Amino acid sequence: MTTTDGRPRPVTLRDVAQLAGVSVATASKALNGKAEVHPDTRRRVQEIADRLSFTPNSLARAITAGQTGTVGLLTHDLEGRFSLPILMGAEDAFGAGSTSVFLCDARGDAIREQHHLRALLGRRVDGLIVVGSTTDPRPSLGTDVPVPAVYAYAPSVDPRDASVVPDNVTAGRLAAEHLLALGRRRIAHVSGDATYAAAQDRATGVAQALADAGVEPVGPVRYGSWSEAWGRAGVTAVLDADPAVDAVVCGSDQIARGVLDALRERGVRVPADVAVIGFDNWQPMIAGSRPALTSVDMNFETMGRRAATRLSALVAGQQDAGVETIEPRVVVRASTAGD
Repeated sequence: MTTTDGRPRPVTLRDVAQLAGVSVATASKALNGKAEVHPDTRRRVQEIADRLSFTPNSLARAITAGQTGTVGLLTHDLEGRFSLPILMGAEDAFGAGSTSVFLCDARGDAIREQHHLRALLGRRVDGLIVVGSTTDPRPSLGTDVPVPAVYAYAPSVDPRDASVVPDNVTAGRLAAEHLLALGRRRIAHVSGDATYAAAQDRATGVAQALADAGVEPVGPVRYGSWSEAWGRAGVTAVLDADPAVDAVVCGSDQIARGVLDALRERGVRVPADVAVIGFDNWQPMIAGSRPALTSVDMNFETMGRRAATRLSALVAGQQDAGVETIEPRVVVRASTAGD
């Protein structure tokens, strides 16, 4: 098929219908498997559609059916640390080929978020998964949005919304319990920004585990930034104040990378002298760590699968609200367990 100037044009349903000798309505029914079309007619229409490489207009079909088979994933996670595994988990839950996910990064900007939201609604997405950049509660998109939404990583402040979040208190507890099980008793904690709920929740979990074991932490939690540079500076301050430290809980894998660098520079053996554990099990940080870093995996892919499952239920008209937490797990590597 070509246009008047000789360029190829997309094959339409009308082209298929004309070559098959049927109406457009009959061709549509045949390609959509409607029972009222004679099998011979359906076969003839399908053969012509295949020969012409006809691709149905999925958006038009979906609008007719009331759904487009598309979902928007709106994220504020600039680095992809949370959004990419959440996206992978969501796609697994939706199933290959059944639902497409459009990823939009709002970059922490409320105005950009509204722009992406309008664009996604313009594509007639069936629903939205909204991924925060921190675990602090975030504003709801509100009731004016015409499609259901599920909030992942950062919960919505509105209890009527559906949210799926990590359990950072349990994560902190697991990190400390792992170190205690290895016989460590001089445990320090170097964390990130104290204004982040994740940092406070993880510190709460660590403190609970140490208290239950009757172990005093080595000094207060040292808060700083979520960076390798702070990890180096933080653990240096810890060791200067108390060289007898035998384990460090790091607020993130990025901080842990800095801690490992500083310990190596001081000639401290990991884990023989000091065991090190991080959080998030973030592969870009894990891959290059020396030694391999033990980390608390927050199970972001599971979070994505649960967000997708809950969103599917909402799209189907079921009622679903409230905050669901995802259990973390410790992934043991050489920084605590040795070779």
